[in-house]
Amino acid sequence: EVQVVESGGGLAQPGGSLRLSCLVSGFTFSDHWISWARQRPGKGLEWISEINPDARVMNYGDSMKGRVTISRDNTKNTAYLQMISLKPDDTGVYYCMRGIDWMFDYWGQGTQVIVSS
Repeated sequence: EVQVVESGGGLAQPGGSLRLSCLVSGFTFSDHWISWARQRPGKGLEWISEINPDARVMNYGDSMKGRVTISRDNTKNTAYLQMISLKPDDTGVYYCMRGIDWMFDYWGQGTQVIVSS
């Protein structure tokens, strides 16, 4: 059974940082691209970043470019999204997904990020 579990969200102050984690099981993690996306209140799903299986290729969307870093540890079946300089507009639910180019076949329930003073 495939499982994708995001964690690391929570309350952050404007200008603060968070590191999200994505622990997966049920498939060979090191064979797959992993992506992060978010859904902000009242808005659609927004792609943030993706990383290739050997972590040599990382791509970022415009919405958080320069403020996020994607990474992965294939020995731990875990992907990460480091976020800095958070803004209230970053509030939303953040999802980790298997796949690339909007072809996602597995994702978790998301982790809530709230940026507020």
